[in-house]
Amino acid sequence: MLGRRFGATSPLLLALAGTSPASADGPGRKFKLLADQTIRSPDRRIRVEQYSRDLRDWKVVHQFWTFDGARGHASLLNRNEDTDLAGYPAGFRFSPDTQWLVRMQKLGAGYQTLLLYRRDGNRFVTATSKPLGDLAWDYFFATPASRGMHRDPKDRYSLDHMRADLLQGMEENYAWLGGHWPDSRYVVISLSFDIQGQEQPPRWIEAWRCVYDLKTATFSVPESFADNNAKALRTRGDGRD
Repeated sequence: MLGRRFGATSPLLLALAGTSPASADGPGRKFKLLADQTIRSPDRRIRVEQYSRDLRDWKVVHQFWTFDGARGHASLLNRNEDTDLAGYPAGFRFSPDTQWLVRMQKLGAGYQTLLLYRRDGNRFVTATSKPLGDLAWDYFFATPASRGMHRDPKDRYSLDHMRADLLQGMEENYAWLGGHWPDSRYVVISLSFDIQGQEQPPRWIEAWRCVYDLKTATFSVPESFADNNAKALRTRGDGRD
């Protein structure tokens, strides 16, 4: 891994940008556009572009930029984060009102986290003190559902195949779940990890759901998730492993 800081400027990323982020209008010349990864916001004004640079020795870094189509303003999303979050391309989803942006970031084989950004004028800025996926795991391990499960909160790789996924449907306010979700209010997160390689396996989870409230910056588990989360709790010998 290249580093594990979030919220402090990464010297490697700044050096690779080729210019000062405060005045940069795009990635440096050595970065390659991943054209098939470009997406646009629901209002079509903002686009997210991804760029990569091969550092050799099997190391690749990525930059994620937003561009305001109306003003042409460019902003580097991953300016202030740990460099291990730049090792792979990412997926992105906008909230329907284009005020929020979720990044689905692969960390390695079987590992993924989420990062949250909020709209600030013609750019997006980091909305949480650490990755949203890490905060979701903090919440999970503070609930009774985590009984018998253990992790190192300082190490996002402490559990096998630890994943925080964005549940499908954010762009439609999760209409497929059958409820009446307020417009652009919630992010639904699915958490999973497995027990690969452990001699005395603890309990584990597959697709355990929780909700992050963008208005109050709090997590919760709606009653409608009870059946899903009961099935998500797994133990050796329960007939489902």
